[in-house]
Amino acid sequence: MNVWRVVGWILFLAGLSGLARDVIAWFDTKVWAPIAIGQLWYEFDRSSLNLAQAVIQRYVSPFLWDRVVVSILVCWASAVLSGLGALILLLSAGRRKTRT
Repeated sequence: MNVWRVVGWILFLAGLSGLARDVIAWFDTKVWAPIAIGQLWYEFDRSSLNLAQAVIQRYVSPFLWDRVVVSILVCWASAVLSGLGALILLLSAGRRKTRT
């Protein structure tokens, strides 16, 4: 099993755990309010989020942060993580050798 498949599974399972968190919060509060990936990142490690913003805006492009990254950060964490994990799993699948 290659490293990309492991990363893909970790992200996919993180997305499913985010969905479970959203469902549990929904049952508790009776309000469907899924956590955004930006909020999750902020709660997990706010200094790395601030660092990523500073580096991208200063050294790459302010447009990239404002238009692309912020658009992703407001999306549901469960959808972003599981979607990214599934994409990595798909791309790393490769062809299987068949025995003849």
